Amino acid sequence: MNNQAILSYVSNFWENAILESLSAYIEIPNKSPMFDPDWAEHGHMHKAVAHIVDWINRQAIPGLIVETHELPGLTPTILMELSGEVDDTVLIYGHLDKQPEFTGWHEGLAPFKAVRRGDRLYGRGGADDGYAAYATIAMLKALGQQGLPLPRVVILIECSEESGSPDLPHYMAALRERIGKPSLVLALDSTCGNYEQLWLTTSLRGMLIGELRVDVLEEGVHSGVAGGIVASSFRILRQLLSRLENPESGEITPAFLNEPIPDVRRAEAAEAGAVLADEFNTIFPYAGGSGPLSDDPTELVLCNTWLASLEITGIAGIPDLNNAGNVLRPFTTAKFGLRLPPTSDVSKVAEELTTLLTTDPPGKVAVSLKIDTLATGWHAPVTEPYLEESLRAASQEFFGAPAVSIGCGGSIPFMQFLADTVPQAQFVVTGVLGPHSNAHGPNEFLHLPTAIKLTASMAKVIYNWGQR
Repeated sequence: MNNQAILSYVSNFWENAILESLSAYIEIPNKSPMFDPDWAEHGHMHKAVAHIVDWINRQAIPGLIVETHELPGLTPTILMELSGEVDDTVLIYGHLDKQPEFTGWHEGLAPFKAVRRGDRLYGRGGADDGYAAYATIAMLKALGQQGLPLPRVVILIECSEESGSPDLPHYMAALRERIGKPSLVLALDSTCGNYEQLWLTTSLRGMLIGELRVDVLEEGVHSGVAGGIVASSFRILRQLLSRLENPESGEITPAFLNEPIPDVRRAEAAEAGAVLADEFNTIFPYAGGSGPLSDDPTELVLCNTWLASLEITGIAGIPDLNNAGNVLRPFTTAKFGLRLPPTSDVSKVAEELTTLLTTDPPGKVAVSLKIDTLATGWHAPVTEPYLEESLRAASQEFFGAPAVSIGCGGSIPFMQFLADTVPQAQFVVTGVLGPHSNAHGPNEFLHLPTAIKLTASMAKVIYNWGQR
């Protein structure tokens, strides 16, 4: 394998063959079903799938089979297969559904508007993770240019990941024979600590999304009449959340939400923390004089990847400021995201959390908890020495710096499901979501040089895996 030829081909292919189509994909508002329940009627998801499939077919990779599958009532899934010359299977995973718009986009930018500024391509879904299908085709094209023998490659691009991948298990079951038994899984939907080296995700946190509602009245009443007699639903909500989270430190206190951290992951956190020590001060757009919650970079890595954390993501029952009359409101509902340790039993967490938040509420007010999403975390199997050496070599060759292993604070529900389905497989989980790339928030961008280097790196890993 000629590494420099691979990098040169990939770089040119990104510039001349990918960017125009990827930009058009960004401008399709194909929000995930959780955020667009009428996705089928609106047609954006089908448009995005057709757009990408059409582009793939126009690349004319010899022997590549490209299919779109759609089970009744479920989002579509793209399945691709290249038979290869080596009797082994590599499965590559990505998704193309998107998070909703969010607010706060800079002037000239918008969620469904592709804008290139230097090395950055702005717009929702480019980095998370619409680029994956394009990058995978670039890998196959680059390797094909050198006539290199490849393992069998299966590519699976789903459309429900941002909703917790509820549709994917059905497709994995329906397409089991087509997918086969991969010995290596590549997932391109993760993060990177910087844009200077290859980052490998060794764990993913689980996720519980829920809605906690407190009712104190059947209808709102004048606050001057009821204040001091009727409890505030917001105050009760705060009390209940304090059962879960220390309001001073943010620590998640219940024992059922804490899991032991393996020694190997502590060691990785120390190494990654040393690389990211200075970055923690600038990696997010902190407001005022604030900054990271700790001066210890190892602690920050572990808090983000192995400890639970809580964020209130939405509020109902509270009018906006222009309509905030003097009323003691009847209820408050908080939608929250609870990130869980990678090894948590999410079903057990859901049961115990319900008991914790709804039992014996203050003042005997009405409390309910609705759980919208349960996503299992993932803890990677030990990486085989051959694969570890291949990853190190790829990072050094194409990034000019060592590879770094680290946990990810986010969730990819598909990973544990796949780990259970193909327990014999090795995993490479990586991605382009680095500093300020801001997936799910405003001003999401794809860092193009990193996408190019990652594409070349994974091409090398695929080839090496077939040669082992």
